[in-house]
Amino acid sequence: MIPYEIDIQIDVDVPDGIETVLSDAVTMTLTHEGVAPSASMALLLTDDETVQMLNRTYRDVDKTTDVLSFADGEPLYPDGPLYLGDVAISIPQAARQAEKWGHSLDAELCLLTVHGTLHLLGYDHGDSAEKAAMWYAQKTILTKLGSSLTMPREDE
Repeated sequence: MIPYEIDIQIDVDVPDGIETVLSDAVTMTLTHEGVAPSASMALLLTDDETVQMLNRTYRDVDKTTDVLSFADGEPLYPDGPLYLGDVAISIPQAARQAEKWGHSLDAELCLLTVHGTLHLLGYDHGDSAEKAAMWYAQKTILTKLGSSLTMPREDE
C-alpha cells in the first residue's frame, strides 16, 4: 500500500503503466525527504496549452514549460493530513525533451515528477547552492528508483 495519497489526473494520452511509475517516483521522493505518510498531493499530466495557461496565470510567463509546482502545505480540512500541493507536467513538452536528448518518455516523466515534487517540499534552483542541493536530492532519488536518467540537461 502507498503511504501517501497521490491524486494523478490525466487528460492526455500517456504510456501504459506510467501511473505506477510516477506514483512510485512521488512515494520515493516523499519517503526520502521524511514527509509524514498521511501527506497528499496532486499530479496533473496534461497538454502544452494547459501548462502555458497555468504558467501565464500564476507566473506571468506566457509559454509552455515541462513542469510546474504549486506548493500548498496546509491541511485540506481542519485537523486533516498535510496537502503538499499540485504538480503539472506537459506530456508533449516532456516527449520533445526525451526525443531531443535520446532517452525514454518514462525516464523524462520520472525526472520531472521527482523535480516537481521536490519543489513542493521547498527545493529550488535559483542559485548555485540551492541548485546543488536539489540536484543531489534528485539524483539520489532517481538512482534509488533505478532510473536511466538522473539529471536534467543543463542546456535546456
